[in-house]
Amino acid sequence: MERLIPEVIKRAWFNLERNSRRSILSIAIITVVVFALCCTGGFGLYTYRSLMKETAMSIGHITLSQPRYFGEEEDLPLSNGLSDYSQIGKALGGIEGVHAILPRIEFNGLISNGQKSTIYMGTGIDPQEFSIKGDFLALKSGNTLNPQSDRVAKEDEPEVMLGVNLAQNLKVTTGGVVTLLSTTADGVLNAVDFKVRGIFSTGVPDLDKRQLYISVASAQALLATHKVSTLSVYLFETQQTLAAQKQVDAKLKTLKLVEPVITTPWQKLAVFYDGVKNLYNRIFVIMGGVMALVVFAALFNSMTMSVTERTREIGTLAALGTYSIEIIRGFLLEALLIATCGAVIGGGLSAAMASLLTIVDIRMPPAPGRTSSYPLHIYLSWELFIGVAVAVAIICFVVAWFAARKGVKKPIIEALIYV
Repeated sequence: MERLIPEVIKRAWFNLERNSRRSILSIAIITVVVFALCCTGGFGLYTYRSLMKETAMSIGHITLSQPRYFGEEEDLPLSNGLSDYSQIGKALGGIEGVHAILPRIEFNGLISNGQKSTIYMGTGIDPQEFSIKGDFLALKSGNTLNPQSDRVAKEDEPEVMLGVNLAQNLKVTTGGVVTLLSTTADGVLNAVDFKVRGIFSTGVPDLDKRQLYISVASAQALLATHKVSTLSVYLFETQQTLAAQKQVDAKLKTLKLVEPVITTPWQKLAVFYDGVKNLYNRIFVIMGGVMALVVFAALFNSMTMSVTERTREIGTLAALGTYSIEIIRGFLLEALLIATCGAVIGGGLSAAMASLLTIVDIRMPPAPGRTSSYPLHIYLSWELFIGVAVAVAIICFVVAWFAARKGVKKPIIEALIYV
């Protein structure tokens, strides 16, 4: 095995062993830096992936709407809605990668328990969302909307799901009856009684005070319309959003629709995701800059001391005809070995930490504006590790170059008599 190692590498390693304490300290500093950056970056990547999945699954990977829907307020409910949503859904269902295409209706009004009324923000959904999206709501009591809610809505007891704080405010529980009051698409007030099927929490107190869900058919009956606000396209893979959007756009051009329809990817509607990502990116850049200064200062001191101690050796090598670049190369190799050892150990520790956090349940405190905690995980990324290792290696090279260059510039006579 030793025969496979080049002689220059062996020589650089032996030079590091000449002052093992200083070499170990330098490796330890790099280890801590790589470990800290990989763990911090891994937590950021995990947060990005979680928010990306949560956002995409909450609103749909691609949203179909009228061009004016997101740009201006509606004078009447669903004045910017879609009439041909059934035709669009059938036409787009065959696109590869599409999991489901579900309608949504956004509306608001007053909700009453017979004695007290308050404002609500309602969403009419297809009950299939609960099976497609998974546990995007924390169910406190009762059940989610019945998959047969469209049929039930046409009968005597349409169902509603209430946010936990909204239910507490109205003092209603599962099985109770509330009245929803809203303006119809024609500008007329309409009221419908709903049976409370379930009580949920979104994790955001402000939403839990106002949010409720009913079926699309119930919402259309309440608003006296056949339209929906948007169509949400759900994909099997979030990474396929842009490719699927191009296919959807191409398919829409072949359809003859009553209203113009545009597509909006989830990234353009993910305000919270963009804010968190920008914040974490800045934190990571600042932290990386501080760590880079720590590595530079520590290694510059270590390499300068090493060059100073070996001044006579450098003078001897120069007197024997060794080129300056060859002497500098030796110090560069030593710096590379220090960076490699530190990066490997630091990367290994971060991988061990990532594995440990999958076993040990450590909870992070709730984010601002939320009530539920979330697990602490670190996403192990080879791209992140390689980027950090390369950055550390470059810093080590720069430090070794400046330190060694200062040593080889000393005149040979002066270097030979240096004490």
